Amino acid sequence: MPAVVVVGGQWGDEGKGRIVDLLARKARVVARYSAGNNAGHTIVNELGEFKLHLVPAGIFYTEKTCVIGNGVAIDPEVLLGEISQLESRGIDTSKLAVSARAQVVMPWHRLIDRLDEERRGADAIGTTGKGIGPCFTDKVARRGIRIVDLLEPEDLLARMRAVVDYQNAVITGVYGGEPIDFDECFEQYQEFGQRLRPFVADTQALVVEALHSGEYVLLEGAQGSLLDLDHGTYEYVTSSVPSSTAGGATLGVGIGPTDVQRAIGVFKSYCTRVGNGPFPTELFGEMADKLRDHGKEFGRGEYGTTTGRPRRIGWLDTVAARYSVGFNGLSALALTRLDVLDGLPALKLCTAYEIDGEMVKTMPASPSALRRAKPVYEELPGWSEPTSGVRNFDDLPAEAQVYIRRVESLLGVPVDLISVGPEREQAIIVNPIF
Repeated sequence: MPAVVVVGGQWGDEGKGRIVDLLARKARVVARYSAGNNAGHTIVNELGEFKLHLVPAGIFYTEKTCVIGNGVAIDPEVLLGEISQLESRGIDTSKLAVSARAQVVMPWHRLIDRLDEERRGADAIGTTGKGIGPCFTDKVARRGIRIVDLLEPEDLLARMRAVVDYQNAVITGVYGGEPIDFDECFEQYQEFGQRLRPFVADTQALVVEALHSGEYVLLEGAQGSLLDLDHGTYEYVTSSVPSSTAGGATLGVGIGPTDVQRAIGVFKSYCTRVGNGPFPTELFGEMADKLRDHGKEFGRGEYGTTTGRPRRIGWLDTVAARYSVGFNGLSALALTRLDVLDGLPALKLCTAYEIDGEMVKTMPASPSALRRAKPVYEELPGWSEPTSGVRNFDDLPAEAQVYIRRVESLLGVPVDLISVGPEREQAIIVNPIF
């Protein structure tokens, strides 16, 4: 049975984890394929609220195999802590499988990440400081350490000897920081390897076996497509290799492109962004605060799962969304947080940009052009009735139906799923994903 990819269509924080959690009930394997613990998913189910950073959202279904693929950068301390927290709350993690080929986030990665942001000053990217960018830099430079290296002390010792002197030269010479203690680091990561050993597996073989057995495989993206290294708002993008787009899913778990049946794009009913970078539809003042703080009293406001930073807020940008639909090859949309728009007298959709007096309907590559872009809005009426209890599309307020249909027409892709709250069952299935 072909695989289905779930990918964020905007700048991240679209609610991918909530959608994966909902769809996972139909899959045999749920596999995370990119990024690291710089991304986070918040899951609300009958067991409570959970914040995941590395473990796939399918972990709450005991019969599912949950894979952390080769494309993920793994901080062992964070992963072990996450496993421990899940188990302390009664969640079975015995079917979690970690790729032996995944890259390891080392102490120098976190240190360099922080020092580099400090060095950039006002031009900082706005990273999470988790070391993910430097980890992927080392992956591409062929000086990375992989999970498999942690399992054998001799291999780990050899790999560290090959890279620690170099990293310390960078830390002290370029940034003026304190060097990494080799012996302390070696002992700590050797221990991490032994604790992770029961979870390490040939995850590529697990995924292929499930596909060949006619089972559904759900590929879970992290971060947003507009943060992609190639297609995002460069240089304010993620460093993840493979890509954070749907195309990166096959590389990040080790299957071929013909194994993917559908790519589902998750979009908020409005836009948010964490960190720096151009954001044409960004709102400020009362409207931004209203959208950001919706549900804050229940811990649900627009604040980063990983960083806790307040998210920047804007109207839905269909220029950027169309661009994302195109390079992801999306076949359906999942629209989240529709209920946040309840009670607004009017809504706006950005349908074009005005840049230096010219009307533009495609996403410019130039960050300076995007900063100069003035959104061209189409205004639609809002609705007063609450949507959080609605489970059928036809029961939505007429204005909400108009809004969704207009989004479909502007993006050229159907909305198959609508989220109207954080709970697993607060969803409207317009068309079955599987």
